[in-house]
Amino acid sequence: MTGDTPLQVVVVDDEAPARRKILRLLRSEPDVQVVGEADNAESAIASIEQHQPDLVFLDVQMPGADGFDVVRGIADRDDARTPSIVFVTAHDRYALRAFEVHAFDYLLKPVAEDRFRQVLRRARAQQAHKADVSTSRLRGLIDQVLRERGFAERLLIREDSRAFFVSARDISWIEADRNYLAVHCGTKTHTLRATLDSIESTLDPKLFARINRGSLVRLDAIRELIPWFHGEYKVVLQNGAELRWSRRYVQRRPELLKTP
Repeated sequence: MTGDTPLQVVVVDDEAPARRKILRLLRSEPDVQVVGEADNAESAIASIEQHQPDLVFLDVQMPGADGFDVVRGIADRDDARTPSIVFVTAHDRYALRAFEVHAFDYLLKPVAEDRFRQVLRRARAQQAHKADVSTSRLRGLIDQVLRERGFAERLLIREDSRAFFVSARDISWIEADRNYLAVHCGTKTHTLRATLDSIESTLDPKLFARINRGSLVRLDAIRELIPWFHGEYKVVLQNGAELRWSRRYVQRRPELLKTP
């Protein structure tokens, strides 16, 4: 790498002192250009999409949406070059095992300068050989973290130039609409590019149920179940919406009809 092609970096950490330390270390390095910084997941995704950096130092533990939500957000973009990622974390055995399995670099807090320089050297070498991180590796990482930590607690929504998160507990129901999903949250409906199968696999089945081929419902949003024809049910939601629970999907979740 030469001075004509500096390593472009984005730093993400909700803790200002930790972020400043990494920025200070980066600014003491030759051929490194800090192009963005962020203190939360939504601004992190916006900065990464805007600047298309070579490398992201990404804090794992942030309030609300965390570093893994950021990874899920950028891994879902088919039109963006995937940056290399160095995760910054306090000791977390689930996260560290996932990083090692999927060959991602990480820094433990408080960040040690010698370890930082070692990681940065590897990032430079990777960039020099144009060894971009594949989205399949990122998705593999997220799949493992979800399996070991639990189900997704929020979904990333992209509307126009914005990207933001909605809590799973704010969702009433999700319906398939060709290559998109309509995510109904109270009086608002958001559009998400995904399949119902992929979303169903990330949401907790204790909170959500697939009721037909094109609909996934949060159980707490159901006001009433009305027996219908041929073993089917009419599902009435708290907001008055009426959906059909087909017999095929009733048979998948018979426990939901049992009285306590």
